[in-house]
Amino acid sequence: MSHIVIEGGRRLEGTLTVQGAKNSVLPILAATILHPGRTVLRGCPHLSDVEASIRILRHLGCEARWEGEALTVDAGVMSRGDVPEHLMREMRSSVIFLGAILARLGWAEMSYPGGCELGPRPIDLHLTALRQLGAELAEEGGALHCSARRLTGREIALSTPSVGATENAILAACGAEGETVLLNAAREPEITDLQDFLCAMGCRVRGAGSSTICILGRRQTRDAVHTVMPDRIAAATYLAAAAAAGGEVELRRINYRHLSTVTAALHEAGCQIAGGEGTLTLRSDGALRSVPTVRTAPYPGFPTDAQAVLMAALLRSRGATVFVENMFENRYRHVDELRRMGADISVADRVAVMYAGKLVEIGTAEEIFYQPRHPYTWGLLQALPARSRGRNNLTAIPGMPPTLDPPPRGDAFACRNAYALGIDYEEEPPMFRLTDTHYAATWLLDPRAPQVTPPVGGERGDALGP
Repeated sequence: MSHIVIEGGRRLEGTLTVQGAKNSVLPILAATILHPGRTVLRGCPHLSDVEASIRILRHLGCEARWEGEALTVDAGVMSRGDVPEHLMREMRSSVIFLGAILARLGWAEMSYPGGCELGPRPIDLHLTALRQLGAELAEEGGALHCSARRLTGREIALSTPSVGATENAILAACGAEGETVLLNAAREPEITDLQDFLCAMGCRVRGAGSSTICILGRRQTRDAVHTVMPDRIAAATYLAAAAAAGGEVELRRINYRHLSTVTAALHEAGCQIAGGEGTLTLRSDGALRSVPTVRTAPYPGFPTDAQAVLMAALLRSRGATVFVENMFENRYRHVDELRRMGADISVADRVAVMYAGKLVEIGTAEEIFYQPRHPYTWGLLQALPARSRGRNNLTAIPGMPPTLDPPPRGDAFACRNAYALGIDYEEEPPMFRLTDTHYAATWLLDPRAPQVTPPVGGERGDALGP
């Protein structure tokens, strides 16, 4: 069994060049089969998923060879359009070959793609887009049989901005007659990189980076050379490591704009960050602060792939940080391993609450203001004894009744996921946290609900310090 040994306790210093992005090169490798000729991909990372894609290309009859950090693909001879099950199951993203093969040959056969540790990632959006372009799809014995006498461009509206479905629709549309307009498309930088490669190859694609992408199909293609964009998730990992260990790290060949939400969180945690043309520098003394709630979201929101590394870095912070995972249901698999190292993290459904460093100490009883029997007060007083190291006996607060009723069922202020704090309440009650800089409670609302800021002070001024 392979393993990595890490000796911690050292500052990180130095300069490094960020590798090519895996999430960009995989759809680009599928796109190479649209051109019956040679394409060269510079800065292509040597990764297992890349090697799996190369095996698929060779199975289809294409040639692929490494020349240093460059990968040359020759799709002049494409002898088949089927991808066997053992190749499909090597990686989840193998389904991206479906649209490209269909555009090149007019038919494709493959099994459903391999599993994923992040939970189910259905491909129904991919198939719906292909059907709208005129493809006929049938399932038999767990295999997909796709055919299209003629793909025809049209307007396609994705129900959600899926990155994979956007890429598959673009590749299939390159082989369709007329113009295809893709609405509610994913806006990730990797989509823009795919567009740049297709345009270098002679295709007509515009609008990537926005929610509307237009593709003019059936264009004459040509040989092309393309440099794969830098991997923003790898860059986020380096930044998080330097933030936690302390030190100064300079990243080269990186677009700092692609990391704006990550760098904003690290800056909030106390790091000094400077971005330039193609560079990004982070300085940290290793003494981090907790940050406001981190919610993963499609680009330009916080990337789900950077959630785990930020959580690990913030274990060096003081206070509590809440993470809300809106993209995948099994994105907290790393939490169990962090707990084995001593981390204090509670998880309920898609919410993780992390308590790092010295837990906040509650002041004297006289410093806590409250309104008896209000749901805010009930949830706060139930939550604090479980997670604080305060010296209060909360039942000694002057004027507090002997017992506090829980918030009524359906109370609008009974927010989600308080069982992450150990509160047993059948209606998903309020969740509160205290930071080490103030005594205010933080209410975590459902990210899909309208963003309402509970009042602080005044009529419902619970749990405020002086």
